Amino acid sequence: MELLLASLLMVASQVGGDHPDVSFDQLVQASLDSKNAVVQQAAGDYLRPADKQDPQKDAPKVKGVYVTANSAGGSRLNTLLQLMDETELNSMVIDVKDDWGYITYDTGNPELAAMDTTQKIIRDMPKLIGTLQEHQVYPIARIVVFKDTVLAKKHPELSFLNPDGSLWGNGKATPDSFVNPYKKEVWDYNVAIAKEAAKAGFKEIQFDYVRFPEGFEKRADILQYDKDERSRIQAVAEFVKYAREQLAPLGVRVSVDIFGYAASVPAAEGIGQDFEKISENVDVISPMIYPSHYSTGWFGAKVPDAEPYVTINGAVKDTIKKLEPISDIKPIVRPWIQDFTASWVQGYIKYGKHEVDEQIRALKDNGVDEFLLWNAVNTYTPNVDYK
Repeated sequence: MELLLASLLMVASQVGGDHPDVSFDQLVQASLDSKNAVVQQAAGDYLRPADKQDPQKDAPKVKGVYVTANSAGGSRLNTLLQLMDETELNSMVIDVKDDWGYITYDTGNPELAAMDTTQKIIRDMPKLIGTLQEHQVYPIARIVVFKDTVLAKKHPELSFLNPDGSLWGNGKATPDSFVNPYKKEVWDYNVAIAKEAAKAGFKEIQFDYVRFPEGFEKRADILQYDKDERSRIQAVAEFVKYAREQLAPLGVRVSVDIFGYAASVPAAEGIGQDFEKISENVDVISPMIYPSHYSTGWFGAKVPDAEPYVTINGAVKDTIKKLEPISDIKPIVRPWIQDFTASWVQGYIKYGKHEVDEQIRALKDNGVDEFLLWNAVNTYTPNVDYK
């Protein structure tokens, strides 16, 4: 099992980590009225007393897409809004803290500004939120947590150091660094960003890269970093619990992205991800079940990427089974699915309407009616049946 998990993590790292990275620079009308009504109901003031209203209560059945800060702050937004207006899609997951660690807009928070980790990619956040509300789009703020090259370089004491004292990087052509999940300062920094996103008008905070680096167990005793008696799984799960508690007074939902195969194997001790423990403390769990993330043999498929229905069907069944022990408090299951062609996978197929339709059909066959589409450059397949 350890060898299997290690190989999966290696594959994930080769395709960009948690989500596949290609580039970061760049309702049918009959059902539109009912969709708009339920989303508009969810778009009230961000301050909702936690003891009076469940943040899940008024939210829509989310069917959304990933949107980079460049897309949200640029001309591509118009294309994406048209997609929302003309289909059953109703949500955008927008980078508020991106994969490098940059905060993507001016939060107005002097303490965050003093960190010098902001790039003003989204120039006018109030205007963006207003536009999303006009189009009845449910806004989700994506915050990449522990993969944070920017903060690691500015504050190496919050990261992991090599034996020679230099900053550790993951060995990619352009190395990524992570910050230390044991550090309370790191927790508070990310929670502060999340609070500002909630105040800006986002209805949900989605935390991504909530984990230690891939293969950390192989270097845990070599690298220099602050740690305590807690296991890595405890440190990660406690961050999620803390973040949710801190955000509760603002009335926003909390969601977490997690490796899809984490539902199919025992806890990933190396990276500190335990599917059940994380799920206990979120409103929404978003397993990344891209068929391209699975290697030969998963769910009986020789090439999982080439069998989208089979792969999604198996992954969702494992997810539902994994959550059975916490059935009384289990979160909404809202998977990430694939709207890109994984040309790096041996035996891959080109993804288009049929392949995306098949993934959605597999979700529906298992009673899952929420999903998110990933495409790193935000170019989504036309004419997909999102019902």
